[in-house]
Amino acid sequence: MQEELARAKIDIGYRDFCAHLLIPLNQCRRANFYLPWRCEHERHAYEKCQYFDYKRRVAKKTQQTAQHRGGQAKTQAAETEAA
Repeated sequence: MQEELARAKIDIGYRDFCAHLLIPLNQCRRANFYLPWRCEHERHAYEKCQYFDYKRRVAKKTQQTAQHRGGQAKTQAAETEAA
């Protein structure tokens, strides 16, 4: 996959979960001289993927934060009982 992204000249900063959709989008953009009303389907698919990836990362971080805080609460409760 990395070789394919390198051949398509995708910058490292864009090589994320949705990079597989960026290749056909950029090909379409180049073929149509970046006309804004062209490649709408490809752009929508890429932006939708980016949105759902963001939502997934936020949910994961929220879950990690809740687990971390839950561990702190258990530690504080154990310290209170020991005292």
